[in-house]
Amino acid sequence: MNADPKRQMVEAGILILERDGLPALSARRVATETGTSTMAVYTHFEGMPGLIEAIAAETFARFTRALTDIAQTDDPVADFFVMGVRYREFALAHPQRYQMMFGTSAQSLNRHHADLTVTGNSSNRPDFAVSFEALLTVVRRMIAAGRIRDDGVSVIAGRLWSISHGTVLLEMAGFFGHEDHGLSQILAPLTIDTLVGLGDDRERLDRSLAAAIEAIS
Repeated sequence: MNADPKRQMVEAGILILERDGLPALSARRVATETGTSTMAVYTHFEGMPGLIEAIAAETFARFTRALTDIAQTDDPVADFFVMGVRYREFALAHPQRYQMMFGTSAQSLNRHHADLTVTGNSSNRPDFAVSFEALLTVVRRMIAAGRIRDDGVSVIAGRLWSISHGTVLLEMAGFFGHEDHGLSQILAPLTIDTLVGLGDDRERLDRSLAAAIEAIS
């Protein structure tokens, strides 16, 4: 075992999660994967709930990096489009982790959710809410730049998140095929239509989208 057994168990848990799904996570499976005993899970995490929380925290950290590890430009809408692409890429590349974070099954982490229309954030866990803060930041920038009207930052963020989340879940289920039509024919046009409804100009949005595509390429 390496010098950081907790880290090794978290990585093993992520591997099992993606390969076999959240219900397959158990102390025995983690012990087998790491070449240690089930007691190690209880020693370092006080049991499987603690390990699952650690896996979730690491997943949210990686998800946040995917959303924020991009160059900020003077066009917040282009930056928002890039963030949307990164969101979709993470979800489709790591479906089990995405379902653990935002799914509706009993095994998901919805017990940590918050009513964002009241609290302004998506979770009562700061380490889980940090990814939503990235969306709040870019929404604030779009409002400040005069691109969209101010209906309330968290409410607008919730609307835009709903578009991405709903599209991603349907794409995961195969409703939009596997040739990126979910992005080109569903997510991108729907997002543009929504931003037009929020006050932006369609031609200006097309320029922002072109800039985002160039940045991604």
